Amino acid sequence: MTDILIVEDDKELADLLTDFLCDEGYTVSSVAGGERAVQLFERYGARLVVLDINLPDVNGFAVCSKLRENVDTPILIVSSRTGKEDKLNGFDLGADDYIEKPYDIDILIAKIKGIFKRRYQRDTLSADGVTLNLADKTAVIDGKPVELPAKEFDLLALLLENQGKSLKKEYLFNTVWGSDSDSELQTLHVHINRLRQKLGDNPKNAKRLLTVWGVGYKFV
Repeated sequence: MTDILIVEDDKELADLLTDFLCDEGYTVSSVAGGERAVQLFERYGARLVVLDINLPDVNGFAVCSKLRENVDTPILIVSSRTGKEDKLNGFDLGADDYIEKPYDIDILIAKIKGIFKRRYQRDTLSADGVTLNLADKTAVIDGKPVELPAKEFDLLALLLENQGKSLKKEYLFNTVWGSDSDSELQTLHVHINRLRQKLGDNPKNAKRLLTVWGVGYKFV
């Protein structure tokens, strides 16, 4: 999974920001249009989206709204639209922060580092009797330690991070196994079934890990 997806139609600005972020150790992808941004995100995922509003096809507000339908990945809006209503609209649609152009690159990077620290340096994830320790990769389910192999742990962690959100099968697979994996999508189904057994879920009447028909899965 890419650390940061930049959605910016100004190529010079996108390249400059990419260089700065790569120097900070992040992996970065950039795209100029909103539709392509959604396609790339759904296929490969990202830990943060840096999103311009004025794009050549659909605007950034529409992109923000679309991404928020399924995941709560942090979204940082970076825009020359500085009006109060634009900012409120961004936040209403689920943006985590909004910074005006032209921006100070050091301030922007500080905001990005802050988002990563708050979101991804948590020690545990917990929901509905399931607790995952992200530091030592251990799991407790209904008060009992449960051994989870690496991929099962990563899959369950991704679902817990997006509790209540329906995640597409392709997104789950590409995030956990990687788009260049030699495994097949069926591997995801196998791991979901194994997780259900350990969660005590009956596949025909699951209470925690649900199948969303035509989409994928969600942890409720």
